[in-house]
Amino acid sequence: MASTIQIRVDDELKAKADELFKDLGTDTTTAIRMFLTQALSVNGFPFEIKRARTNPYEALSEAEFLEKLEKSRQNAAEGKYRDASEVSRNMRGKYGL
Repeated sequence: MASTIQIRVDDELKAKADELFKDLGTDTTTAIRMFLTQALSVNGFPFEIKRARTNPYEALSEAEFLEKLEKSRQNAAEGKYRDASEVSRNMRGKYGL
């Protein structure tokens, strides 16, 4: 037996989602089914929920990039850095990699 879920979403949101999922080779209904299946698989949301609205992968302007690069150089000069193998080890432990 199958159940039906009905939700109301903004027309623009649905149109964009339909287009995205079509480009990915599926449809919105299947994508929602995949979301529910994955949520059960991981026993929670299948993605990280954050309060912050900043995207760490957003493109930086040249000025922002140069500012971060300079700060990084200052930190390195002051000995404020961690060995890459330590960072990798911590990430593997945190994310189970």
